[in-house]
Amino acid sequence: MNINPLSSATNLISSAQQKAGNAAQTIASIPVQSQEVGGNEAFKSTDLFKPVLSLKEAEFETSAATKVIKAQNEMLGSLLDINA
Repeated sequence: MNINPLSSATNLISSAQQKAGNAAQTIASIPVQSQEVGGNEAFKSTDLFKPVLSLKEAEFETSAATKVIKAQNEMLGSLLDINA
């Protein structure tokens, strides 16, 4: 079984980017509170929990993927040093 860390990491980054975009869209579409300028609807603060958690998840996923890419680059550099 051949596992390509770079491919897995880029897929994870792409997935995290999409997750962050969806969460940002959800946050942007939440109506403004009636007390605020331009507001006409009230919203529950619980409406923000899920999208904010999705943004944090996307941040962690991206961080993990970059660590995988960095580790692969270091390993490849070590292999090149050994063979040189």
